[in-house]
Amino acid sequence: MKLHEYQAKGVFADAGIPVPDSQLASTVDDAVEAAGEIGYPVAIKAQVQVGGRGKAGGIKLVDDAEEAREAADEILGMDLKGLHVDRVLVEAAVDFTDELYVGVTMDRTEGKPVAMVSTRGGVNIEEVAEEDPDAIVREHIDPAFGMHPYQARKAVFDAGVDRAVANDVASILTQLYQLWDDKDATDIEVNPLMVTSDDEVIAADAVMNIDEDALFRHPDLAEMEEEAASDELEAKANEYGFDYVRLSGNVGIIGNGAGLVMTTLDLVDYYGGEPANFLDIGGGAKAERVTNALDMVFSDENVDSVVFNIFGGITRGDEVAKGINEALEQFDEIPKKVVVRLAGTNAEEGMEILNTDLVTVEGTLEDAVQRAVSYAEEEQ
Repeated sequence: MKLHEYQAKGVFADAGIPVPDSQLASTVDDAVEAAGEIGYPVAIKAQVQVGGRGKAGGIKLVDDAEEAREAADEILGMDLKGLHVDRVLVEAAVDFTDELYVGVTMDRTEGKPVAMVSTRGGVNIEEVAEEDPDAIVREHIDPAFGMHPYQARKAVFDAGVDRAVANDVASILTQLYQLWDDKDATDIEVNPLMVTSDDEVIAADAVMNIDEDALFRHPDLAEMEEEAASDELEAKANEYGFDYVRLSGNVGIIGNGAGLVMTTLDLVDYYGGEPANFLDIGGGAKAERVTNALDMVFSDENVDSVVFNIFGGITRGDEVAKGINEALEQFDEIPKKVVVRLAGTNAEEGMEILNTDLVTVEGTLEDAVQRAVSYAEEEQ
C-alpha cells in the first residue's frame, strides 16, 4: 500500500521527524484559505503517487493569494502522468540551502534492510543510482539488532553531509529505520530532506509504502488504505482483490502468477512496446474474475491493446476462455484488441471455446506479445 505524501508526513510527524506546516485541500477556495492560514510563501503540491511532479507542473511555489488561486485552479483536476488530481497539499515553503536524500528499503540481494544517504537530494534517486552509484552511501542493517547509532552516523558522514547538521540527519535516518521496522514498511524515504540557512533539517517530501499483508497489525494504517489508492483503477483493483500496478505504456497485460506477468512485461518491452500495467489474476481464477480483469484493463484510457498470458495449473484454460467470452460479449464493439495465449491445463478446450471473432489467438507467448505490440502501434 502506497501512502500519499500527506499521509506519510502525518506518520513522520507523529514519529518526531520535522515536516513543514501543511493542510490538505480539495477545492480552490480551500487551498487559498489554507495558504492564508499557513502564511506565504507556500507550495501547492498535487497529491498523486508519481515521481517528477514538479517537472510535470504538479508542484508550484506561490507568494500571494492570487498566485495561490491560479496554481490551485491549474493543478486541481489536471491529468498528471495518467492520474487525476483531486487533492493538493498546501505547505509552508522551506528556504533551503541544501537538499539531501535519506531512505530505507530491503536489499534482497543481501537479505537485509539497507539505509541510504546521499547529498544528491531533490532529483530522481534512481537516476543518481544509475549515473553515479558512488553518490549514494549504503549501510546494511542486521534486523535482529536494528540500526545502531554508529551506523546512522557512519552513513551520514561517509556521504559527506555537512557536520553542522550531520547529527540531526543521522537522527532522522534512525527514526526512518524505526518506522520502517515498526510499521512493516517496504520502502521509506525523504527526497529532498532540506537543510535551511539556520541549520535546521526538514522533510520536504515523504514516501512510505506498507506491506499489505501486514496491515492487520496496523489498524491505523489500514484505515488509510482506501484513501491511499492513487486513482480509480487502484481502488477497483482493491475491490476485486487483484495484484495491480499501473504503468505508463499502452499494452495492457493480464496473467496468472506474478512471474508469468513479469515475463510478459519484459517481452512487451523487448519487442518494442510499453506495458500499461501489471495485473495478476492469481491461480484458480474463475470466469467472473477474468471478466473483472478485462473490465479493469479496458477502463484504462491509455491501453490500446491487451495480451492475455495464461498458463493452466490450478487455473483451467476453459474457465479463462469462458471469462473472456463473457466479458467481451457484453460490448457492442470491443473497445481494445485482445490477444490470447493459453497453455497448460485444459488449454485445448479453452482454445475451442474462445470466440475468435472477438479475440486473436496465438500459440506462443512470443507471438502473442508481438501481435499485441503491433496492435498498439496501429492505434497510435
